Amino acid sequence: MARSLKLKAVGTNFSLKDHIYEVLKDAITGMNIYDADANLKLEERKMAEQLGISRTPIREALARLEQEGFVDIQPRKGIFIKRKSLEEVLEMITVWAALESMAARLSTEHASDDEVASLRKMVADYTKNEARAHMDEYSEANIRFHRRILELSKCSMLHSIADGLFLHMRAIRARAMAEADRVSLSVDDHMHIIDAIEKRDGDLASKLVREHTMRLHAHIRKNWHEFTDLSAAEPEPADTPRGKSNRKSTA
Repeated sequence: MARSLKLKAVGTNFSLKDHIYEVLKDAITGMNIYDADANLKLEERKMAEQLGISRTPIREALARLEQEGFVDIQPRKGIFIKRKSLEEVLEMITVWAALESMAARLSTEHASDDEVASLRKMVADYTKNEARAHMDEYSEANIRFHRRILELSKCSMLHSIADGLFLHMRAIRARAMAEADRVSLSVDDHMHIIDAIEKRDGDLASKLVREHTMRLHAHIRKNWHEFTDLSAAEPEPADTPRGKSNRKSTA
């Protein structure tokens, strides 16, 4: 994952306001924002120059991204990509576990044999050694695997809600994958999950997916200090009235 913002070129057939919002969101969620060298500060002028547009649609997009929790606009200080607090991350993982475990159960009922087989094809290239050797590629493949389970649920609302969470969790999942040899456990877990879905065992598939995700929950809780060690690279909190600071840590 990138450590600084990488913006895609602006196309020709689009609604400018919506397109700029999507371009910025895609660039932000594609960053490794928990890397010690991550550049979290956003500059309107620089982004406008990169995209070849005025600052107005940039500001509109940033206002929308602030409402969705992706950026923090601080008067007189600047605009910063927002890291999540430990409490926020753990809550998102818990909700994701509930959603994907239900998706796994539904996939055993609604996915065709060919669709289920697509899961095995997705992991076929990654033995434990291959996954370790190509960590960035495996991290992206891991994300595609979990999103595929959501697709196979055939429940569009479940998929949509989970996608919203995923955008905030992507950097966390990518970073955690490289720690404590979690990649080996991930490879094993995926094979067991696929076996359960192939056997149309909804109870087991749901249980395995939930346990798989909650192991991430336990890992993040135990190792959060490694994320909070990055606090020196974060922006200072916005000014608040004296004695009324309610701001959570965004380490």
